[in-house]
Amino acid sequence: MFIFFVGILEMVVIATWTKFVSETQIVAGGIMTVINIMIWYYVLENVVEQIHNLSFVALYAAGCALGTMASTAYFRHAKRLQDKSVSHPAS
Repeated sequence: MFIFFVGILEMVVIATWTKFVSETQIVAGGIMTVINIMIWYYVLENVVEQIHNLSFVALYAAGCALGTMASTAYFRHAKRLQDKSVSHPAS
């Protein structure tokens, strides 16, 4: 079950990395890359150990899907709030 949460975390990290890179935040992008590689190493090691365990891989995939959806929804919501505050600044 832990691998499910690792999948969520990995996709949150990747979404954050994408945001940093697209905004040319060099140091933050580099830090997120290191974190992502550490997560990726953990996942790779565990998938290889359980290569014949389809439910293990399915749990990871489900976590990744949920992490992607949650990250996308969060960043979309944050952008809408930012756009709203820019178009209607407080007086």
